[in-house]
Amino acid sequence: MSASPLIQPRTLKGFRDYLPETMIPRERLIDTAKRVYRSYGFSPIDTPALEYLEVLTGKGSEETDRQLYRFQDHGGREVGLRFDLTVPLARFVAQHISTLGTPFKRYHIAAVWRGENTQRGRYREFMQCDFDTIGTRSVAADIETVLVIHDLMRAIGFENFVIRINHRLVLNGLLEKLGLGDRATAILRTLDKLSKIGPEKVADEMTSAAGATAEQAVEILRLSGLTGPNDQVLQQLEPLVAGSPLGQEGVGRLAEILGGVRAAGVADQYLALDVSIARGLDYYTGAVFETFLDALPNIGSVCSGGRYDNLAGLYTKQDLPGIGASLGLDRLLAAMEELGMIGAVRTPADVLVAFFDRDRLHDYLRLAAQIRRAGLGVEVFPEAKKVGQQLKYADQRGFRVALIAGSREFQEGQCQVKDLRSAQSETCSLADGAQAVVAAVRRILAS
Repeated sequence: MSASPLIQPRTLKGFRDYLPETMIPRERLIDTAKRVYRSYGFSPIDTPALEYLEVLTGKGSEETDRQLYRFQDHGGREVGLRFDLTVPLARFVAQHISTLGTPFKRYHIAAVWRGENTQRGRYREFMQCDFDTIGTRSVAADIETVLVIHDLMRAIGFENFVIRINHRLVLNGLLEKLGLGDRATAILRTLDKLSKIGPEKVADEMTSAAGATAEQAVEILRLSGLTGPNDQVLQQLEPLVAGSPLGQEGVGRLAEILGGVRAAGVADQYLALDVSIARGLDYYTGAVFETFLDALPNIGSVCSGGRYDNLAGLYTKQDLPGIGASLGLDRLLAAMEELGMIGAVRTPADVLVAFFDRDRLHDYLRLAAQIRRAGLGVEVFPEAKKVGQQLKYADQRGFRVALIAGSREFQEGQCQVKDLRSAQSETCSLADGAQAVVAAVRRILAS
């Protein structure tokens, strides 16, 4: 009987495996996001990866409908994989709001799927880290969304970034004055591509696909190109939307958001009023946000979102306005890797206990347990080998500290604490639950 042929191990195009050196910073980033979200009172939820197809289609854009992974399940039902976490949220709150109450603040960190062309930092399966507030139209929720984005970026370690802010009502008011109010969705969807394809191609698409005249397209691009300090851009916008109640409301809302964010202590360098920001998803109705890194602007927005006051209306008659944003986890990790912000670490533990006296296994296990009780991550090398081989392993995995002790050290109640970055060692007592060892390890980790 011949052996079965080996199956070639490979991943699908647009998908990827995550090795420890990728997953460790990924999980740390998720932990940071959770900590920031919780500090503002957002609670965790989860929803199924699969939804009825009717829940997902027609909610984002024609493009997301094309990218949707859809199929029939075993019961013959038409289902799809979620393409974002906002549409499932709308279904979720419509279904559970009587239990949840309003305002309801949630965060949701989970995988989503889009059958799109892959690009730098973007795959067909990717993680989103969303936070949203449901059940209020108050500008306080808009302001808080910006504050969360700001605090999140700072907590991750970024100092040089800008949150670009706009308002759909401003854009709708400008289009209304140009006689394009009935084509706003198509125009804004095209305008959202400005940073990707440039003004010339956007103008061509506005005329060919959205029905604008060449003159109207030029005027839209001129308005979207307003630059300068935020207060100056606001002043420029006021006469441009004069006579349009929608546009005037949008400008007023932007002024309130900028004022509130400043009052909370966020420096102006982190905020930019950008009339070109439209966001391509059709469900946005109010403020919209995109966050760019000063060092890598071409990587795209790493944290985006906005207000969507009508989305839940597809599932319930109850008025459930919402606003939120999503951290682009994989895109941000790609940026951090490119900027050298992620060290080569392949272990979540900081400390390696070297094991080279096979008769002392219980002593090594006892020492590791004492260090763990102090809240530190510890790995015991599983085989008795030469210490040089174990230190090489520690260096390859990215451990910061090695604890080294043989029979003589254990008899004398001592242990060497080795800083693997500086190669300096310190001999510490093992008495009192190895408190001296714990203190030495903490000093190294803090350096």
